[in-house]
Amino acid sequence: QVQLVESGGGLVQAGDSLRLSCAASGRTFSSYTMSWFRQAPGKEREFVAGISRSGGSIWYLDSVKGRFTISRDNAKKTVYLQMNSVKPEDTAVYYCAAASGGYSEARLYEYWGQGTQVTVSS
Repeated sequence: QVQLVESGGGLVQAGDSLRLSCAASGRTFSSYTMSWFRQAPGKEREFVAGISRSGGSIWYLDSVKGRFTISRDNAKKTVYLQMNSVKPEDTAVYYCAAASGGYSEARLYEYWGQGTQVTVSS
């Protein structure tokens, strides 16, 4: 019912900025909480940021607070993750996901993109 496609990843230096985008298909995009997760090699997938249906509530992983900003444009059916002051520990595959509730657990998300690689060099 919903297809999500991430873009914007790449190789950057520590301290740089980049913006990830997640383009969604489907008729009910505005009905979903949208979130970003990431997964580094050998580690579990972790919640990074989430935003409620109309953008009124936002949640962040503690380690990205003050550096990352999640936003959404329901008219364009797109979710963004603005990443500033990136660090090597931000290196991971970043995924966008959709859920019918305000969850931070990956297992509760209904739809997933294929991911985009972000690599941060020292």
